[in-house]
Amino acid sequence: MNYGWAIAGGVAGIPIGAAMRGIVFRNAVASGEPLRTACPGCGHTPRRWQVRCASCRSWFGVPGVIELSTAVVLALLLGRFAGQWDVGAFAFLGVLGVALAAIDVAVRRLPDRLTLPAYPVLAVLLAAAASATGDLPALGRALLGGLALAAAYYVLALVRPGQLGGGDIKLAGLLGMGLGWLGWPILVLGAAAGFVLFSLVSLGLLAARRITLRSQIAFGPFMLAGAFLAATVL
Repeated sequence: MNYGWAIAGGVAGIPIGAAMRGIVFRNAVASGEPLRTACPGCGHTPRRWQVRCASCRSWFGVPGVIELSTAVVLALLLGRFAGQWDVGAFAFLGVLGVALAAIDVAVRRLPDRLTLPAYPVLAVLLAAAASATGDLPALGRALLGGLALAAAYYVLALVRPGQLGGGDIKLAGLLGMGLGWLGWPILVLGAAAGFVLFSLVSLGLLAARRITLRSQIAFGPFMLAGAFLAATVL
């Protein structure tokens, strides 16, 4: 862990998270609905990067959560990949992951308008890292990893309809690319960690009677948390 890079990531994460708050606010809508363009409290149209309504002063989301989450994620990722050519790819994936997790928790969906454009961006960042380091096998492994994990989630969605959605499959492809770049064992552990975290949290909520056996919980945040742990800890 490079603490200088970690501090820089934490400091940069606050304004980046504030910028992502607007993206989360606009995209946290039900499937098929247009982007949100007005304050739900007063109908005022906010500017693109506002984090709270200029008219009624209500916050767009829980104050500070996205900013602090982005700061923590970037601090750990930059500390882990400090000075490496792949740091940009994982920083991008980390920031995107915070936004996707927030949206999934709010409305239980992972919008295509965020996941699909991320594929070429992540591929270009990893290709640049592979070109700079000469590690073309890692790039091939990343692409195969994305395909493999997306395919695995697609099969799971067919076996257990209603448990996983198309957004989860597309997110799996992105996470598979990032974890595949780090190696097949990391990919397997990162994917498995998501299911383990989901099971532990679900059991805890069941024991606390916060949910029932018929309750549905957004799975995207657990996928992201498992991948994050595998990338930063293992």
